[in-house]
Amino acid sequence: MMADGLLKAVIFDWAGTVVDFGSRAPMGAFVEVFRRFGVEISIDEARVPMGLPKWDHIAALGRIPRIAEAWQAAHGRPFATRDVDAIYEAFVPLNAEIVTDFSDLVPGVVETVAELRARGLKIGSTTGYTRDIMERLAPVAAAQGFAPDNLVCAGDLVSGRPGALMMYRTFLDLGVWPAWACVKVDDTEPGILEGLAAGSWTVGVAASGNAMGLSREELEALDNDAYLDRYERAEGMLKRAGAHIVIATVRDLIGAIDEIEGRLRRGERP
Repeated sequence: MMADGLLKAVIFDWAGTVVDFGSRAPMGAFVEVFRRFGVEISIDEARVPMGLPKWDHIAALGRIPRIAEAWQAAHGRPFATRDVDAIYEAFVPLNAEIVTDFSDLVPGVVETVAELRARGLKIGSTTGYTRDIMERLAPVAAAQGFAPDNLVCAGDLVSGRPGALMMYRTFLDLGVWPAWACVKVDDTEPGILEGLAAGSWTVGVAASGNAMGLSREELEALDNDAYLDRYERAEGMLKRAGAHIVIATVRDLIGAIDEIEGRLRRGERP
């Protein structure tokens, strides 16, 4: 399986998958921006809708019953679309300001992408970040060795995750088809659903992503039982979302690609 493989492209998510081990950059921004509007939310609450476009993420946070009650108490009225708009306008520059502080590549990304390219695969990417945010993050990632063949951001199209439009745009950008010849790699449920909606294979990333939510150093400090407990919960979440395969980090992706290639050769489709 080299250039004559059945697979044609691997399409990566960004935060928690190829950069920002633990997907930490958006979390502090969500907590801070809600605080600015008089409502305290926790990091765990902020993580619940992770993977959605950021406007949709804010809207989903406002629908969490405890947060909705806190908003009602603080503002004397229910959380509404105008509030999502106002919070979003404050969130984007705040997230853009801090995103490069969480821009280190996940270990193994450069080597894995090099191997995929050596096999003749194109490298696509979609993200829940807006283009304003990615204009800061993408050059920093490129300087470290990750420069995908395309980038589709939240807000580029009329709708994003968990729908398929960003994947469809990627297929067009890369000139690849059919959808079953492409693999979506993501650490969130909406990102896995995005790949499934497009008709592609999906690989969930458990250890470096939102579901575990720990920096590399915090993860390595866990004892074996604590690690396995957190990993199994993250793995279960991604499998329930429909991931065909779950791996710890992108360092483990080549084995998953080999497995998918074998399943394709046996006539299986996602």
